[in-house]
Amino acid sequence: MKQFKLILVALPFVLFSCSKGGDGGTTPTPTPTPTPTPTESAIAFSITQDPGAGNILGVAGTSQAINIKVSSTLPSSGVSIDVSVKKDSDNTSVFSNTASSVAADNTATITGLTPGVLCTATVVVTSKSTATNSKTVTFKLAAK
Repeated sequence: MKQFKLILVALPFVLFSCSKGGDGGTTPTPTPTPTPTPTESAIAFSITQDPGAGNILGVAGTSQAINIKVSSTLPSSGVSIDVSVKKDSDNTSVFSNTASSVAADNTATITGLTPGVLCTATVVVTSKSTATNSKTVTFKLAAK
């Protein structure tokens, strides 16, 4: 019985002297903050010959040069400029052209216009690196 009492007295000391090990004194490595992906400026441009909403650009002859001026910061990979012209009467294509550019000022010459036929020109400027970054401008034109 004396041994049993000795075990009962020693047992708490043995149990409290053992530790769980803890974290060993090392500090955890913090999770690095992800580097934000740079975003492009939204494409913005104007067409110097655009007559404005509700107006029609009168064209002398069967062709018309248009100046496309990109006013936003150009993407490093450049832009794609799509120009298409369709007849309003039957939606048939009169002119279509796609060009790549890394310049802010661009010129496209619309050809194939027929005198007296109202057409709608659509100009789409799209970033070559981000396909969803684009802007569209439409305007009416007719050859005299």
